[in-house]
Formats: sequence, C-alpha cells, structure tokens
Amino acid sequence: MTTTISVDGVVRDAANATVSAVDHGLTVGDGVFETCKVTDGRPFALTRHLARLTRSAAVLGLPMPDDDELRGAVAGTLAAHQRAEGTLAFGRLRITLTGGPGPLGSDRAPGSHTLVVAVSPAAVWPSRIAVATVPWTRNERSAVAAAKTISYAENVVALAEAHRRGAHEGLFANTRGDLCEGTGSNVAVAVDGVLVTPPLSSGCLAGISRELLLEWAAKEGLPVEEAPLPMAVLETVQDVVLTSSTRDVQPVTVVDGREIAGGELGRAAAELFARRAAEDVDP
Repeated sequence: MTTTISVDGVVRDAANATVSAVDHGLTVGDGVFETCKVTDGRPFALTRHLARLTRSAAVLGLPMPDDDELRGAVAGTLAAHQRAEGTLAFGRLRITLTGGPGPLGSDRAPGSHTLVVAVSPAAVWPSRIAVATVPWTRNERSAVAAAKTISYAENVVALAEAHRRGAHEGLFANTRGDLCEGTGSNVAVAVDGVLVTPPLSSGCLAGISRELLLEWAAKEGLPVEEAPLPMAVLETVQDVVLTSSTRDVQPVTVVDGREIAGGELGRAAAELFARRAAEDVDP
C-alpha cells in the first residue's frame, strides 16, 4: 500500500520522508497523534480530531501549530496522494505532532515541534471480530491518561498477545479492575437493556467514535450510557461492540474464545452510526 507523507509541510513518499534522528518523538516518545478514516478522499470528523489533538498537546505541554497550518497539511497530503494514486476510497489519515529535535534526555528544545501527516489505504475490518482480555492494566491516574500520545509500546505488546490468542483486539482493565478500553478502540457492552461504555474516569481515551455514538444515541433515544463495568462482565455478556475511527461501531463475535450471540443494541448502534456518519463528513 502506498503511503504519502508530509513533514512540516513538505510532501514525500514514505521512502523519502524523514525526521531528525534526535526528534523527541523518536528519542523519548514525546508526541501526540490523531487517526481519521478517509472515505472517497475526505477525512471524517476532522474538526473533532483536531480539537482532541489540541487537548492532547496541552496535556504534554507541546506547542500547537495553528488551525490553518494543520488543515493545510492535511489537505496538501490528501491532494498529493490523490494525484499519485487517484481518489482514496477507504484509508487512514494520521496526524502526528512531536516535541521536535531536542536533547537526548527528557528536556525539550523550547518552541520546537515536528508535524507529520500521513495518508495510506486501509483494509476494511472483517465481519467476524474476536477480542481477548490482556493481563496488563491501564493506569487511570497516569500523567498522560487523557492524551493520545505516541508512546504506544504497551499497546504493541498487548495487541501482539491478543493476536497470539487468535484475536483482533486486546482489552485492558484499569488498576481498579474495571473494564477500560482496547489497544486502539473503545468498548461498550449491553447490560440490562443499556449499551454501557466505561467513563473517561476509567482511564480510557475519549474516542471520537465513542463521543459521536453517545451524542447520536442520546438524540435518537437509543440507550447508550457511560458507567463503570467490572472486568468480569466479559465472562457472560452476549452483546459487545468496539468503536474507533476505522471501525466506526463494530459488533464483536468472540470474547476470550467464547462465541457470543450479539444483540439488538449492538446492531442498532452500528446502524445508527453508519447512517449519521453518511449524512455529514465532519459532524
């Protein structure tokens, strides 16, 4: 798959796009990012993603480019990809902001930053989705719990463990033993006639698809709520969905090797999201 990349406004193909070897994103994982799905060449919910990028950057104390620079980099990268490859039917747009070149330790070079925008095709998720709980926890009291940072090593390890067990996604508990989130997704389960997703206080990321589902469900009377959930709920639950930028709302079919039936709430949530997302590319 061809990837088109812009580094600080200069567009290159993946083989020729470079950042400094002492960029803080590389040396200490000092950076934040966003991922949007792209359909028919257009990024979905870009305004919300840029707002969350701003919030994440504030948590880390990173200087933010202005909105025109961000949108210009996105538009330029998408346009370059389209010129080279044609209109992207379904893809992934990633916006990464780092602390820029700096010292090898944790101190930053004042005012420095690097902005990388990358666009590539993406594969559609299969209809049959398995999840597995992983033995590690999210720290809901972490200094960066609210930020979408590029420090993803624990997600890499957890996802590899999920794959080893035949699953597409791994699910974390938090330090209290409550259900938290996936390695790259939010999760919701049907309990007593309500689709319940862990609250942000659980340590989960404030996912954009999660946010939209909560808003749209409230407007249309679909019972979707935030509430703490014990991890043990996954041992018996029959209706589970994942939400993320490339998944939208995706019903789960297997939990820790156990086939689940799915349910009307999960299917209704997926249908609601698909319908509302088709109505507005930047809700």
